[in-house]
Amino acid sequence: MSDELAELRAEVRRLHAKIQKVEDEAEIRKVHFKYGYYLDKCLYNEVVDMFSDHPDAYVEFLGSRYRGKEGIRRLYIGRFQNTFVKGRNGPVYGFLLDHPMMQEIVDVDPSGTRAWARIRALMSAGTHQSIQEEHPRGHAQWWEGGLYENEYIKENGVWKPFRYRYFPFWHADFDRGWSHTKKNYIPWPTKTFPEDPNGPDELIEQQMLWPDTRVIPFHYAHPVTGEQVKDDDLRAPKYGQDVSTALPPLSLALPADQQKALEAEKGNGVEKTSVADVVNSNGEVADATPA
Repeated sequence: MSDELAELRAEVRRLHAKIQKVEDEAEIRKVHFKYGYYLDKCLYNEVVDMFSDHPDAYVEFLGSRYRGKEGIRRLYIGRFQNTFVKGRNGPVYGFLLDHPMMQEIVDVDPSGTRAWARIRALMSAGTHQSIQEEHPRGHAQWWEGGLYENEYIKENGVWKPFRYRYFPFWHADFDRGWSHTKKNYIPWPTKTFPEDPNGPDELIEQQMLWPDTRVIPFHYAHPVTGEQVKDDDLRAPKYGQDVSTALPPLSLALPADQQKALEAEKGNGVEKTSVADVVNSNGEVADATPA
């Protein structure tokens, strides 16, 4: 009887952990979808409020990194809110900005306090011709395709965006299509804060826009082999040319100071979880205690 009770208790613990993992994955999907709905309607105050207050939080966007809650606020409120809706929180008449989110792959670590997600976005944006004289974009309509490779943290029982990496992959004018899109369709930031009051905290080398087709690295391993995709296979040489002629692969690496702190803590015997920890073929991260 005692053996049967022990087996039942073990099975209950296993099922409880499984259910908790499923619930966490579902909640993280909801968090990002809610983020997308706020973004659609230029509710940038709500977007910023979703993010973690952890000092290591950041957003990577267009070859730059906005760090901490203040940096994140400069991106969404200083840049987007002031540019698209002239400083108000919410939409303006005639401005379209839709971000359908799809194909999400979510992985939660065994501690249940850190998670990663790869999510595709397909944006349609533009201005109605009736506001072309008053809106800074004039009369315009365009497409954008991009990928998120995000990290999430559970704070006080609530899942929050922690490290958001958004790669706008391609842009296209609505009438001419993607094959005619000019290179570097959106200008890269060239100045940091405070020289640019709404600028990023740092510029990084990851600058990629169509027709560049490098692969954004996967936070997870292959579901059958358990292996990561080789770096050379993430690169994009010109047709028929050797991969050595192509630009270097992209990276999901942490900022240098965060990576150094992580390595120091691991060296002191404190195991931390980061995107550098390989997710195995079952979609699980090796056991670790989160930061």
